[in-house]
Amino acid sequence: MSSEPGASCCRGTRRLAAIALAVLVLLLIPIRYGSADTVQLPTSVQAGLIAKVAGFDRNFPARARGKAVVLLVAMPNDPESTRAALELKGALERISEVGGLPHQEEILSYSSPAALADQVRTKKAAIVYFGPGFGKQIPAIREVFSSLDVLTVASVPDYVPLGIVLGFDLVSGRPKLLVNLIQAKKQQISFPASVLNLMKVFS
Repeated sequence: MSSEPGASCCRGTRRLAAIALAVLVLLLIPIRYGSADTVQLPTSVQAGLIAKVAGFDRNFPARARGKAVVLLVAMPNDPESTRAALELKGALERISEVGGLPHQEEILSYSSPAALADQVRTKKAAIVYFGPGFGKQIPAIREVFSSLDVLTVASVPDYVPLGIVLGFDLVSGRPKLLVNLIQAKKQQISFPASVLNLMKVFS
């Protein structure tokens, strides 16, 4: 019975953290809108949300193994995709921790789903970020990534129902978190119910 106070404390901490995340989302006011295949939120806002939300994944510490490696994938010959990756790299570098851990970012040029999956394994990536330009590739990426233990994140909201785990949208001018719950389970992402309640869930 001695574990009950600790369990209660843990639940209380999670509730407070979820409330803090909700407040963060409500206070962040986006300044840029985009079309269906462009960045919806400023990269500084995306970076803050990624850093915060990653820490709610119960499996994130084990996946990151002490240091969160973030791969930022850019579509070759797509200036907007490259710009999104560069901007997010700069924004993340200004944040001390991602998911409560030290971190490093690396930009990758996309070639194929299989090659990208190999990079995820080799570099032991905890997070893979996709900017604009990947609409046609997401279904194939989803299939290959279904066997990987990694958090995928999209700047484009339409990518989430197609198979990216986490994304962002604008609802009444405010950031909204999106999650593909089926893909999250396949990729070993486990968010508590208190956080899922703050998200639009695709399942």
